[in-house]
Amino acid sequence: MKKTLIALSVFALLPAGAALADDDDCKVPRDQWQPREAAMQVAEANGWTVRKFKIDDGCYEIEGRDSSGREIEVRLDPATLQVVEMDYEDDGDDRRGTRNPAPAGAVAPPQDQVR
Repeated sequence: MKKTLIALSVFALLPAGAALADDDDCKVPRDQWQPREAAMQVAEANGWTVRKFKIDDGCYEIEGRDSSGREIEVRLDPATLQVVEMDYEDDGDDRRGTRNPAPAGAVAPPQDQVR
């Protein structure tokens, strides 16, 4: 009985996973695509610095930096050159501004706070 329930669960979830993975694909016939140079002009017009340009799941994908210097990953529809998805690659491990370099108890507190 347990194996049957597991099998049914797996089969029930497979179509949902396939549908979710398919949402950000670009489905445009290749003969309707704008040239790569046009996509690069979109990047330039938006102030993006392109580090990597590739085709992924039928979309143009640009990795680089925006005009503020933040790392970005942008997916463009190859026919319309509209942004399909844009992710900012924020490094959550970068804590230079919030880290206390002195271990607890290593530095005396300011005199006005000593009790």
